[in-house]
Amino acid sequence: MKKTEEQWRSELTPDEYRVLRKAGTERPFTGEYWDTKTEGVYACRACGQELFTSNAKFDAGCGWPSFFAPLAEDRVRYIRDSTLGMVRVEVRCAACDSHLGHVFEGEGFNTPTDQRYCMNSVSLRLKTTK
Repeated sequence: MKKTEEQWRSELTPDEYRVLRKAGTERPFTGEYWDTKTEGVYACRACGQELFTSNAKFDAGCGWPSFFAPLAEDRVRYIRDSTLGMVRVEVRCAACDSHLGHVFEGEGFNTPTDQRYCMNSVSLRLKTTK
């Protein structure tokens, strides 16, 4: 999905643009979905591609919505991120290249994959299942 920066700015709120298009981060414990337990599918707020299911969501205690795996590996792409003086793995939407958050690995996460996809609520839109 190719759009100009002007198109993105006109379609997204300033906060959505800052996070999705400029790789910003929302403050912990402030996002819409950090503690949501509603069943459904989390989609990219910019393009609507389905990314994560509520079945893969868990409380990591970090203040951001956390998942142990994407809906399918081809829904996301990974980029080495060495900003802020550390090395992390950035997660982007594979369809529109929007910044979603970061993925971390470690046995301490106590998840089926030993991974924590730490996403920004502002990058996601929950489609509820009823």
